[in-house]
Amino acid sequence: MSFIVAKADGKTEPFEAGKLTHSLVKAGAQADVARGIVEHIEKELAEHAHGQMMTTHEIYAHAFQELRSVHRPLAARYSLKRAVLDFGPSGFPFEEYIADLFRHEGYEAKTDQIIKGGCVEHEVDVVLTKDGVTTFVEAKFHNSLAYKSDLKVALYVKARIDDLRAAGHTTATGLLVTNTKFTDVAVQYAECQLLALLSWDYPQGSTLHERIERAKLYPITAITSLSRREKTALLQAKIVLCSQLLTQTDILGTLGIAGHKAEVILEEAGALCSS
Repeated sequence: MSFIVAKADGKTEPFEAGKLTHSLVKAGAQADVARGIVEHIEKELAEHAHGQMMTTHEIYAHAFQELRSVHRPLAARYSLKRAVLDFGPSGFPFEEYIADLFRHEGYEAKTDQIIKGGCVEHEVDVVLTKDGVTTFVEAKFHNSLAYKSDLKVALYVKARIDDLRAAGHTTATGLLVTNTKFTDVAVQYAECQLLALLSWDYPQGSTLHERIERAKLYPITAITSLSRREKTALLQAKIVLCSQLLTQTDILGTLGIAGHKAEVILEEAGALCSS
């Protein structure tokens, strides 16, 4: 039996059991565990077949809870995309996270830089340097999967790079990063103008998701044993990565997290960073 589900942007699509199974296995679930979760979801879909359509978010939530009951670190990996969404509403943690990701890849990275262009000064989210090449990064954060970075964003980033080059940064490159997706027109323009793009699923083979997994650079918002309030407090304390939590364990005490709760959080963080 086939099922139709509602996406975050309001559009509908057929439910793909194989796609869900793949995402669960990719997160580290055993094949039999993944199959069991998918069967559970299909039962839920069947119960909704003659009522209100299930959303992709509801399917994710069900799968997440099932996976969480089996193994918390696997659930954290499975929820990675939404963990990055939890950086909001400020874009600051995302900028720091992108800088940390590139540092892991061997770049020197500075955030929140004011750079003089040919006409005006520009606030550049991240400035990367590697092998004598400078890259000016615009980090476009969205706190909903329904939002995409569009042509307007690509146009103003290209204009900014042109103005910076006019001030003497002639070999500098530009990079537009988002935690969600780009519209097709934005990709078409960027490819034509040689403006590098990085999103959750672009470019193929070196997406933001793939680079995070390769680096094992998981955000603290992925830790399932932390409450939303605790995650917000840690982000405000500029603790963005799970690895930071492991090296700055005293921060939990300053937030009033101690005893067994702190042990559970640190155990999950350690398992996630080493997975």
